[in-house]
Amino acid sequence: SVVDGHTYIEDVCKKGAVSIIIEHDIDSFPEGVSVIKVEDSRYAMGMISSAFYGYPSRQMKVVGITGTKGKTTTNYMIKSMLESAGHKTGLIGTIEIIIGDKVIPASNTTPESLTTHRYLKEMLEAGMDSVVMEVSSQGLMLNRVAGIEFDYGIFTNLSEDHIGPNEHKDYEEYRMWKSKLFEMCEVGIFNADDDSFEYMSAGHSCR
Repeated sequence: SVVDGHTYIEDVCKKGAVSIIIEHDIDSFPEGVSVIKVEDSRYAMGMISSAFYGYPSRQMKVVGITGTKGKTTTNYMIKSMLESAGHKTGLIGTIEIIIGDKVIPASNTTPESLTTHRYLKEMLEAGMDSVVMEVSSQGLMLNRVAGIEFDYGIFTNLSEDHIGPNEHKDYEEYRMWKSKLFEMCEVGIFNADDDSFEYMSAGHSCR
């Protein structure tokens, strides 16, 4: 974001906000407002969103897919496979979000955390037991998947992409953020033919 949300504290309190999450100290705030200081407000937003919607990812099998190429294709293939096996499966991806018969055009590969947890809640209420989703490096870096409990993480492949002033400063940073998915999932599935396999699978907490 190019705007510091801390500058809007007084305004949002006047509009009825009763709690504020901040990253750095502020000079004053209205009486009766709860102030919670956190290290990373984007991460906090993901965790709070998950709790607000009743921890929906805990109640479904969640498959996250990352890599430079093949995320979208793999997403649709796994959705089809799961449905063929009798699982009602939602999808969150670059092109669209699919919740049963409802199709929502996507604006980001990985939506903001509040939106993602709301979609997961909708999927749960629609009777889904599984969801497949694309997980971008930007989504990981900006904590858009914070609070999601991934059962499976999938790595397709890695090549230089999304490197520039508004994304990642270099390939090393891009690769590092991609690998973070495998600190968030129970089981990691890796393309062992890719040159980055050892890097992506090293030192992570997944099986």
